[in-house]
Order: sequence, then structure tokens, then C-alpha cells
Amino acid sequence: MRRKTAQALALRVRIVLTCAEGGQNKEVAAKLGLDRQTVGKWRRRFVERRVAGLHDEPRSGAPRTVDDARIEAVIVRTLESCPENATHWSSRGMAKASDLSTCRYRRCNASGGPSGSSRTGWRHSSSRLIRTSSPKCAMSWAYISRRRSAPSFCVWMRSPKSRRWSQPMLPMRPGQPARRSHDYKRHGTTSLFAALDIATGRVIGKCYGRHRAAEFRKFLDEIEAAVPRGLDVHLVMDNYVTHKTPLIRKWLAKRPQWHVHLTPTSSSWLNQVERFFALLTDKKIRRGIYRSVAALRADITSFIDQHNAGPKPFRWTKSADDILASIERFCRYNAPAKHDPMLRTSGSGH
Repeated sequence: MRRKTAQALALRVRIVLTCAEGGQNKEVAAKLGLDRQTVGKWRRRFVERRVAGLHDEPRSGAPRTVDDARIEAVIVRTLESCPENATHWSSRGMAKASDLSTCRYRRCNASGGPSGSSRTGWRHSSSRLIRTSSPKCAMSWAYISRRRSAPSFCVWMRSPKSRRWSQPMLPMRPGQPARRSHDYKRHGTTSLFAALDIATGRVIGKCYGRHRAAEFRKFLDEIEAAVPRGLDVHLVMDNYVTHKTPLIRKWLAKRPQWHVHLTPTSSSWLNQVERFFALLTDKKIRRGIYRSVAALRADITSFIDQHNAGPKPFRWTKSADDILASIERFCRYNAPAKHDPMLRTSGSGH
């Protein structure tokens, strides 16, 4: 069992109970391995104030600026409302809406308040097939140096599912995260194409029924319509077969001012638009309940519009040397020993 009582308070209770058995402070201190003055202090305070004397005295410090009523109002708002552009509150979002600092809001929640971003499963799968995949080392690749006169877009696609959980989601409560079942019913899938402007953070997004070269060509037309003519355009894309079909190659060949930069295989994390997809998933889709593809597309469009109302670019902080050094450390840590006898065993381990 996890301890739920402060150990300092538990020690004081043991002192009082041992004193109740009889004996002087010196004998009790020797039995519990404490100092005689410590035993005398808590024995005296218990005699004077009974159980209340075992608790700590109020500490000195600045007076509170957030009273209990305001803390309760913030917790109730976290539990019973949702932000305009997400399915749940984040710490920063609720702190801003409540006119509190993020640190102060987290301190308000530290005493049993809800954690908006926490979520666990309450109905676990009975399947015994648990598969894990090892991370793969990939080539280091750094973003191109961008100028304001040369728009740079990170382009990629996601296929969010329109789904409804088999059981209603259990809402979060103070000290308990939201819970949901592991199984769901799908109502269709859409293909979201998105282009993130690296310099401004704005997103060009469009949902299509399928993900083929024909749809990707239409999305390139959308990007071209949003970019002023006569400028060089840089596209950061994954090394995916749809991006290299003859239809796309011909389209790009007619536009020599468009420059394509493909990320290495298994290195889609280098594409900054993945960060936007993570925001969309975390704030909208993961906890959303959609009974149709149309409802899913409407929610995605609304999220993109809200994002573009106050765009903020993502900052790339890792240099190419830092990434290469990290990959080198990973490879060195996971490299097998040169004379490991396990390397000579068969696949069955015999």
C-alpha cells in the first residue's frame, strides 16, 4: 500500500503512543532512536493541545493572494467547462483564462486538483500480443536557413479517424484523470494535408477523401495560391512515394522556383509540421467523439482557423552537431559487445 500519512506526523504519533505505555523521556528516546529533547517537545505539546499540537505551526511568509473560494472556482471551471479550441484545459490555458500565473495555477492543483492533460485507460485489452519497436538511428538533417523573401513550408499528411468510444468517457475529478475504454467504433477516415509556414507558424490545411498523387497535386495548388508570385518556395516533405510520382515531378518541373527538401527515411520527426499534428491530436482529436467524417472535418477546420488567428512559429533548438552527437551516444550505448557469446546462439536461444 502506498503511504498516505506524512512520516513526520506518524513519528510524532509513535512518540505519544510510546509515552502512553509509561516511561520517561530518556527511555522513550532510546527505544525510538530519537533525541530526548524531541520526545519531550512532542509529549509536552500533546499534553497542552492534544492532537492539534502534533501538527506543524503556521509558517511565516507573505500572505495568500488567492483565497479558497477562487481556488474552488478555478477547479470547478476546469472540471465543468472546455476551451473554445480544445476538448480540455491545459495548465497554461486555464492559468491565462483565470488570470493566474502557470506556477500559481499548478500550486492550486497540487492539493488534489484535476490534471487536465492526464488520462489513463480504465478498460484494458485482453490481448497478450504486446509488440514494441526499437527506435532507429537516422541521418541527421538540419532545416534550411530561411529568409522572409523565400517562404518555407513543411508539408505532410495525417489520416485522423472519425470514431466513437464504446463506452462514455468518465470525466476527470480532483485527484483522478479522465478515463475511457480502449475499444471504439470507427465512422470513417479523412486525409488531412497540412503545410506549416516555418517563419510565421500559419498553417494551410485541406481535408480530402483519399491520399493519392491527385489529391497531393490539388493541395500543392492550394499552397501556390497562398504564396505571392515570383518568390522562391521551399518545401520540406517526407521521402514518400506519393511525393515522387510522375504527376508531382512534372508539376514541380514547371516551377523551377520551387525547391524540395526530402527528409531521410524513418526521420519524419524532422518535419516541423509533425508538431502541429501533435497539437491537433492532443487538443482536439484524441478525446473527441465523432459520429461522422463531416463532423471530424468541421472540427479540424475550426482548429486550423483558431490556430491561424494567433499563429506562433515553432523554434528549432537542436543543431546538426547536437543531433549527430545524440545519435552517436545512442548507437554506442546499444551496440553489442564484440565478443558477446549470445551472438553465436540460434534464433531459438539454444
